[in-house]
Amino acid sequence: MPGGALEIDAISKRYGRKVALDGVTFDVRPGELFGFVGSNGAGKTTTMRIALGVLAADSGQVRFAGEPVTHETRTRIGYMPEERGLYPKMKVLDQLVFLAELHGLSTNDAHRATELWLARLGLGERRKDEVQKLSLGNQQRVQLAAALVHDPDVLVLDEPFSGLDPIAVDVMSVVLREKAATGVPVVFSSHQLDLVERLCDRVGIIRDGRMVAVGTVEGLTRGAGSRLVVTAPAARPGWASTVPGARVIESSGATTVLELASSADDQAVLAAALATGPVTEFSRQRRSLTELFRDAVAQGGFT
Repeated sequence: MPGGALEIDAISKRYGRKVALDGVTFDVRPGELFGFVGSNGAGKTTTMRIALGVLAADSGQVRFAGEPVTHETRTRIGYMPEERGLYPKMKVLDQLVFLAELHGLSTNDAHRATELWLARLGLGERRKDEVQKLSLGNQQRVQLAAALVHDPDVLVLDEPFSGLDPIAVDVMSVVLREKAATGVPVVFSSHQLDLVERLCDRVGIIRDGRMVAVGTVEGLTRGAGSRLVVTAPAARPGWASTVPGARVIESSGATTVLELASSADDQAVLAAALATGPVTEFSRQRRSLTELFRDAVAQGGFT
């Protein structure tokens, strides 16, 4: 089954008058890391639960490899919930073996897979510990192991980096990249937007149950307005106000950051800066995912 795309196609969900999801559509391609971001309550977890079959959509469809997701398909999905989904009094080793067997592995295969992931995630020395005695970060590692132990064909992870220290973040990042490299589609939500920007091939931004942007960060940046950083030591405040389509968004000393409308001419900005004297910096500034996210959440789109 590996090699198919996970498709979320026009999924809608209501709770009475509350619209939780309104035609949510995106896909996660084979071998892709897809970041799913949005504010609390935007619809991320609801979307993931529908993909898992935990919730039923009012309309729309979830497909994998071109076919509607069935119970059998779901057994091939590795899911990591945001909330702790482990048995607190069960030992780590026993728990992972049990979960692997639930996914159809034999007892021997379940033990082999469990030992592999315990070693891979740095949990070997904690195999006999009860989950409740682990730190929150180590519990998070166990949850990732639980999502991976049956060698899934799809990974769906809800806030997998929550509570992890920088070393654990690096370990988990490498694991997710390696899994994607085998052709598995990987989708995860996170509020750590710098991490999403660094890791993901594409991102989707959801606001109030609606997708407001899907694409690469670079691609979304190109459609989100252009910025210029200009350093003109002799320029007086307001020097750029005469340039059509240029808006000053930050000014510090001799350096001014301008946002340009699509119709604006960067050469006109340069000419206006040179008219004030020497220009020691004239460069484009790529907007960060955090800035794109703020625009999308605040306004439902990009400025």
